[in-house]
Amino acid sequence: MNHLPEPARVVQLPDGTYAYSDRLPAPVQAAAPAVVHQHIHQAPPDRTVQRMALGSGVGAGAVAAGVYFGPLLVGVLTAIAANLALLAFLAVVLTWGMVTVVRSVGGTDGKAAARSVCRARGRRR
Repeated sequence: MNHLPEPARVVQLPDGTYAYSDRLPAPVQAAAPAVVHQHIHQAPPDRTVQRMALGSGVGAGAVAAGVYFGPLLVGVLTAIAANLALLAFLAVVLTWGMVTVVRSVGGTDGKAAARSVCRARGRRR
């Protein structure tokens, strides 16, 4: 009795390549088309402003200018706001420093000046 498997034969495939008969690919079966369920989780971008602008007779150049100059305007306004915030911070720090120096110098003139500054702010001392 022979317990060894039957030796594999070399066969030529339709595409011209050779393969062992025990390693042949499985035959392709025609399957029914699969049903695809598509779930959309993101809304398309909103182009209402562009549609209204183009629909009201404004040309594509005006829409392109809005797309181009819109971010530039936001950048310029942000830079202006940052500069104003820095200037306000410097004004507060310099005023605080001046009041502190005047108080520390002492004397009746210094205390009177500090008192007048406090009164101007609405505080009593």
